[in-house]
Amino acid sequence: MANPPSQNERRSVNRNHIQAVAFDCDGVLFDSANANRAYYNHILLQFGLPEMTEEQFAYAQMHTVEEALALLIEDANLLAAVREYRRGMSYMPFIRYMEMEPQLRAVLARLRPHYKTAIATNRTDTMARVLEEHALLGLFDKVVTACDVPRAKPHPDQLLLLLEHFGITPSEMIFVGDSELDALAAEQARVPFLAYANPKLKADAHIISLGQVLGYLGL
Repeated sequence: MANPPSQNERRSVNRNHIQAVAFDCDGVLFDSANANRAYYNHILLQFGLPEMTEEQFAYAQMHTVEEALALLIEDANLLAAVREYRRGMSYMPFIRYMEMEPQLRAVLARLRPHYKTAIATNRTDTMARVLEEHALLGLFDKVVTACDVPRAKPHPDQLLLLLEHFGITPSEMIFVGDSELDALAAEQARVPFLAYANPKLKADAHIISLGQVLGYLGL
């Protein structure tokens, strides 16, 4: 895996040099709040546990499923049983609750003649099915999940893998995300970061719609 540049290097965003656009999934490509809430609450219900609190849900939205379950269930034996149950259940019933961002297809259609497109997500084994069910397979040149790297976001591994895959430098890719984990991953990878619908994040630019990615790139 490619190493990130030295932290004392000064990043300069030259939009004319951008060759790839990477997106987070949940909260950017999809409004998945209802789907993920139903998914975790279903698991908890099977074991007689209370539904998630808002604080627990906010954590689950950003982290991997394994990290979320570890937060939700403190008992080690119960956690092992829950993990085993989850591995045998399907995410399919919950995909219908996901709402694809309405501009997504149009944005990808404009981007793909000029840029490589990618996903960097802390989802694990559900990402491929999500893309399939929404007829998005083939619209991303590379999809990297938490299963594909040693460390999930906020570590930079997913973005570094994308850079290596495309054979480009950090300044030649932008990453669109909506969480602190996304911002930290981009910062560590030295990749320009566009914060989506979250003005609190430290970013190279802030956008409130996917269509603004096109404007940022001058399309």
